[in-house]
Amino acid sequence: MFERKYPSTRLRRLRSSKYLRDITAESRLSKDDLIQPIFIKDINGYESVSTMPGISRVGLDVLLDEIKEIADLGIKCVAIFPVVDKEKKDEFGKESFNESNLACSAIKIIKKNFPEIIIIADVALDPYTSHGHDGLVKNNYVLNDETIEVLEKQALALAKAGADILAPSDMMDGRVGAIREALEKNNFQNTVILSYAAKFSSNFYGPFRDAVGSASNLGKESKSSYQMLTANSDEALHEVAMDINEGADIVMIKPGMPYLDVISKVKETFKIPTFAYQVSGEYSMIMLAIDNGLLEKKVMLESLLSFKRAGADAILTYAAKEISKELN
Repeated sequence: MFERKYPSTRLRRLRSSKYLRDITAESRLSKDDLIQPIFIKDINGYESVSTMPGISRVGLDVLLDEIKEIADLGIKCVAIFPVVDKEKKDEFGKESFNESNLACSAIKIIKKNFPEIIIIADVALDPYTSHGHDGLVKNNYVLNDETIEVLEKQALALAKAGADILAPSDMMDGRVGAIREALEKNNFQNTVILSYAAKFSSNFYGPFRDAVGSASNLGKESKSSYQMLTANSDEALHEVAMDINEGADIVMIKPGMPYLDVISKVKETFKIPTFAYQVSGEYSMIMLAIDNGLLEKKVMLESLLSFKRAGADAILTYAAKEISKELN
């Protein structure tokens, strides 16, 4: 007679109740992991972003209301992105280092009223240039070293306004070292640099460019001469190593879910604080599927947990407010 041999290991035992599933979870998502991006615009009140469900541009008159809601939800960090008026853009991005510009004004307001909130400020010229590129352009080519000189000025203006973390997102070679040196020379030794170390030339950025008003400026132009080739992951490690050597405190991978392998490689290789950006295209794609009943609402939480599982220490996501409510 056949004698049944039962498995000695049954992995389903630890899945048999919610409590067991919770205490054996390898990765966890908390409100401390979430960073809320905010689009700032010179308007009164709020203005919906048509390509990003549930997201609005925020006027300075209601900025404190927005920050209070974020703080009350337990989110400790925001990332500021200015929507610059067309008349303030030029080919050199001079408005970027105006110490009274929209980004600096927003930072000052937040710091005065919510000093405990950590503020991340992007260092890049694309919101300020008439051509929509992240740097200065000559003969249809984005200049590297000349752009860095402007980025240094922008970084100092943002640091003076009170930004806790500067996030160079331009992908110019050597910009982290130049910004670090400028900060040291001007007594901003404690200002953190969060480098967009591996920012890929992705097609997932479309709704963001619409939100900040750079899409029409950029037109059909590509950023592939300075942002990373989407096929490369070993090169991402090279980029991260360079930025760490130049003084980056934190590195970021952008986009997020399509590049979970890169997040994992970076964290495993360097053991440095590693952030991920769930970019606008990822967010809008998921939200539109949820809003149209194609996916359950919990899919957003699942997508963010995948970043943690890959090794990300924190996540910039437009869903931060809504997800924090679920975590409550």
